[in-house]
Amino acid sequence: MTYILFTSLFLASLALAVRPFLARRAASWPAETPDGRDDVARAVSGLRDLEFARAAGTIAPEDHARLRALLERGAFARERSASTTPAPWRTLVIAALLAGAAAILVAVSLPQSAGDRAPGEPITGTAGAGAPSVAELERRAKADPADIPNQLALGDAYLQGGNLSGAATAYQAVLAKDSQNVAALNGLAIVLYRAGETSGANVAVDRVLALRPKDIDALFLKGLLQYQAKDYKGAAASWQVFLDVGQFDGRADMVRSFYEDAKQRAGGS
Repeated sequence: MTYILFTSLFLASLALAVRPFLARRAASWPAETPDGRDDVARAVSGLRDLEFARAAGTIAPEDHARLRALLERGAFARERSASTTPAPWRTLVIAALLAGAAAILVAVSLPQSAGDRAPGEPITGTAGAGAPSVAELERRAKADPADIPNQLALGDAYLQGGNLSGAATAYQAVLAKDSQNVAALNGLAIVLYRAGETSGANVAVDRVLALRPKDIDALFLKGLLQYQAKDYKGAAASWQVFLDVGQFDGRADMVRSFYEDAKQRAGGS
């Protein structure tokens, strides 16, 4: 079913993208600068990635609202053309949104990863149809408390379900056996951040970066913590490293927008 929806949305976005070039109308579109279209495309991508970060729980609601407003204000607060003929960029934006919806459908169909992740791999995953349930993960954890991959998967499942206490317990169980487990430290940092314990989140993130200085999950959260604390210079520095090593990460467009804003704020302070 997912693939049918993906195909439908992809074809719809393709049709919207090529429609302006196939239409035979006498009226011409108003001239728009390439920079304007580029800004809109970047904003659409950034907004989509921001929603992914909100769904994953890696950004606080107040930060999500502020940064979303920043992206929208920077790209969409423009003077509208007096012409009523639809401009090409509007059609392309709709196509991009449909393509983004298709990408989300694909993302939610991927199975959840378990165990210690490789550098740069996301902390949390989305449980697919074949992924074990929380009850099954709990049963396995009770039967074999030393099973670190299962404890990590249980912590991720608790985190996705909003059970911060359960997630913290699972990650701490891993750290009791392996104090340098990066996946557990990253997970615990997110738990603390979502609970409003920013000092604890900073400690956990700093431990990750001491072990793995270019871990993009830790760099992403470190930048958010610094931005929230109004340490714009520090946030820009963290996100600069993120962009250097994670330029192809799904959050790169969003981080690039945050990075530019942090640089501007740092320069004005």
